Amino acid sequence: MAISLCGMRLLLTRSNLFANSRRHGYIVLVPEIGEDLPEKNPLSSLHGLPEFNNVTIEKCVGAIGQQAIAVEKSVRNLEERLAQAEDVDGVVKNIILPLEGKSAPLETTWGIAKTLFLGNSSRMPTKSYMTIHERARGARRAKFNSIPIYRALKAALEVPTELGAGEQQHTAMDSELTGEERRLLQKYVLEAKLSGIEVEGSAKLELNEILDRLAKERSQFQNKRDVAVKKFKQTIQDPAIMKEFPPTLLQSLAADPSQAMKGPWQITLQPAVAHSFLEYCSDRTHRWNLWQADTRKCSIHTDKSLENSSHLESIRSLRKRQAKLLGYESYVHMSMETKMAGSIEAVRNVLDELLRYARPAADNELAVLERFANEHGFRSTLDIYDVPYWKRRHLADVHQFDQEALKDYFPLPKVIGGLFQLAEQLFGVRIEERLGVDVWHEDVRFYDIFEAGGSKEPIAGFYTDFYSREDEKVAVPDNTGWMVGIVNRSVALDARPLAALICNFPAPLYGKPSLLTLNDVQMLFKQFGRGLQHLLTTCQYSDVAGLSNIEWDAVEVCGHVFTHFLYDGATIRSISSHYTNEDPLPEPCVEAIQRRRTHLAGYRLCRELYLANLDLQLHLSSDYWLDVMRALYPCYHQFPLDRKDAHPCSLIEVVSGDWGAAYYGHVWSRMIAADVYSAFAEAKEPAARQEVGRRFRDTFLSLGGGCHPSEIFRRFRGRDPSPTALLQTLGIFKHQHGSATPAGTTVSHSNPVQSSNKV
Repeated sequence: MAISLCGMRLLLTRSNLFANSRRHGYIVLVPEIGEDLPEKNPLSSLHGLPEFNNVTIEKCVGAIGQQAIAVEKSVRNLEERLAQAEDVDGVVKNIILPLEGKSAPLETTWGIAKTLFLGNSSRMPTKSYMTIHERARGARRAKFNSIPIYRALKAALEVPTELGAGEQQHTAMDSELTGEERRLLQKYVLEAKLSGIEVEGSAKLELNEILDRLAKERSQFQNKRDVAVKKFKQTIQDPAIMKEFPPTLLQSLAADPSQAMKGPWQITLQPAVAHSFLEYCSDRTHRWNLWQADTRKCSIHTDKSLENSSHLESIRSLRKRQAKLLGYESYVHMSMETKMAGSIEAVRNVLDELLRYARPAADNELAVLERFANEHGFRSTLDIYDVPYWKRRHLADVHQFDQEALKDYFPLPKVIGGLFQLAEQLFGVRIEERLGVDVWHEDVRFYDIFEAGGSKEPIAGFYTDFYSREDEKVAVPDNTGWMVGIVNRSVALDARPLAALICNFPAPLYGKPSLLTLNDVQMLFKQFGRGLQHLLTTCQYSDVAGLSNIEWDAVEVCGHVFTHFLYDGATIRSISSHYTNEDPLPEPCVEAIQRRRTHLAGYRLCRELYLANLDLQLHLSSDYWLDVMRALYPCYHQFPLDRKDAHPCSLIEVVSGDWGAAYYGHVWSRMIAADVYSAFAEAKEPAARQEVGRRFRDTFLSLGGGCHPSEIFRRFRGRDPSPTALLQTLGIFKHQHGSATPAGTTVSHSNPVQSSNKV
């Protein structure tokens, strides 16, 4: 199934990224209300587990239709009551809880449909899932775009208080708001504001027109890029060019998989294919050919019918006007409303500080790499398209890192066992498989999570579906796994968290278990960390529980924290052994894995810093995109910019995806995660490490979107975050003059609000 990563992200998100506040009419789905709903519908109950064997497209469509109508009717009823009341006594009791009672079942049905779509797309095809997705998203929008609800919640928030954040707050209506409830109300208010609820008259009409045009421009940008990616095909006939490729990769590229060693092989611009080809292709001419095709796609230098320059400029202009109509100086200022950083200044300070150390490190790394290449027969000056190939060679030859050979030491059962044991030791839980659970495929397993100490009642549960199934499971290039939140915690509805981890690892074959690459293991750890944040939340309300309502530059933090454990020697040993005889992973291999993280780390960080700043400047400046790119590029790259390089014209994440004015969030979340993990690294004894684990659970895993991430970090670390830990982790920053902190690197934050309008 060919679905782009950005298109998939939009397809899977439960939020409306650019919500249009107009009340569109909806196409009524058939059946909107099934004959046996809700009593017999396995999708409707928040208690127990879904009966996946009984789930059908018709039941999903029927359930989502009924639940969407219930949400919209609940909003209308509330609007009528609010219109008749002079004030509202207890906005949580009289507004939030009624909405939660109707919205949570819809979110659960949506999560079940998404799980089926990713885990068994033969039973939930893309078209059917998109129907459910759009209907659910439209209904969800209704509760955030209601003027009476907005005014009532805003009034409750505007009453001044002398109490600190997290303490109980008092409104004029004599109701008490906890810190979590204030966050919940702030979410509603900000969602509505960013959807244009305060815009009136002709400006409202203009905003609606801008949002419609933005949707079309983004779609055209995405579609042209997808066509350009598919259009490029290069056939390799000469086996000598492919001699360094691993067998599994050769098979995936072969025109006939049964002739993987003979070829021919088809090379495309799909990101995963292009990246692998640049890593393993020994022929420099072929590397250059692929790289120049990749960097020039969607530009005037190739097929002019697929150029994206005009769409890029239109999207920038429309976003700027959108922000102005909503009362913001720029689209970036608008974006900061929903980010942990809170201000452009805070972001710039961190990015500049990281660059101060990363650029000298990158220059040194590339000099070392070029010397290595010259020693191994390379007779030219190293260029950007040479780096992936010689980087792999250098890592293998000098640091003895062989990704393919390491797979034999990471059988999936061993990795899972070690991962679960790590979570149990750190967070005081018990993970037990439950048999006899209704699932969507025989490969699926189900696990209950209990509090440690003999508790008999589970606090959460999750499914695992790890093996690829070519005809059934969605496969997205460069993405082999998902964490799907099926049920959010809700105290009012007595709903326990439920999630699914869905991956595309190789299935066991001929008695050999599924063997994971280190990239696979890293992805699994990251998704499991995100899963625990969903499953171990203690938030009371589903709209802020787990990953819901977390600022977008912090939403990846828990996942990244878990990936740090992969470079801890004890953890590596606990999740590895040879699949044939259970021999431990040799110590040189453990050291090679640890060195991998710091290898060309400055070079890689410079690339991320460049993209982060390019994104910000594109949305702050009115200069032509080409001028913006040319001004920034030399600050982050040692290599000269090719005169026909037009990579912003295919920069999906920033231009047509979800990361416009937010790409820096990738680096920011890694910075926060490194600082968080440093607390674990500092705890030398098992008891001290367990104490850090409990503190991590009580903050990051428990508080979710119910508390601002800056406050969560302070509770965990006792201070504001710093980029020092990230620089040290990557081997870029060394202690200088006895100081462990670069000057001016602590970051304070004040933005208290988050919205799922991820601008």
